Amino acid sequence: MQGAPAPKTAPVGDTDLVARARARDETAIRSIIQANNRRLYRLARGILRNDSEAEDVVQETYVRAFTHLDSFRGDSSLATWLSRIAMNEALGRLRSQRPGVEWTSLPQGTIEAQIIQFPLAAQTDPEKTMAQREIQNVVEHAIDELPEPFRLVFITRVVEGMNVEETAEILDLKPETVKTRLHRARALLRENVERKIGPVVMEAFPFAGRRCERLTDAVLKRLGFQA
Repeated sequence: MQGAPAPKTAPVGDTDLVARARARDETAIRSIIQANNRRLYRLARGILRNDSEAEDVVQETYVRAFTHLDSFRGDSSLATWLSRIAMNEALGRLRSQRPGVEWTSLPQGTIEAQIIQFPLAAQTDPEKTMAQREIQNVVEHAIDELPEPFRLVFITRVVEGMNVEETAEILDLKPETVKTRLHRARALLRENVERKIGPVVMEAFPFAGRRCERLTDAVLKRLGFQA
């Protein structure tokens, strides 16, 4: 007969970092911030859809966290604890800005953050870079246009790479709800991207600029023309 599942506790590394941060160890504090910046920003922006407000939320999250570290009991990971603070702060700002409006059906906000980073080659190809930016913009627009419940699950699970259990814990959802919302988010995103991608696809596989000139010169040289 299996026993009850063990209660969730913070990783040993978290316990050490928190202890050092409580003692005002700058290295520990810096390590915590750098390890969680991207996640907190993406979660905050997923709610607010505004770059500067999301950054403000992240800063406020750290201030609240580092001045109330005694309230961290280690019942969950430090990242999860910080994520909850960030989400509560973001939701609080959203409700104060738009009192009486349901946060799940707000009009579109700004869409300037780079949610998905595309790797660039060592020797940057301007045409490829432009195409990547166009595709990136389409994807970011499509993510921003997801209804908030689906967008938060998508950002948490896909963009940030958290597992179902952690996503459920952060968003206070059942794991089954996380799976259902992620499935719906992917379907909505796919429909939106396919609708918008047409003009971008027409510019796919560019062969112009330096590559075009290089090939032209090579052919002319083989045909006996002077370079």
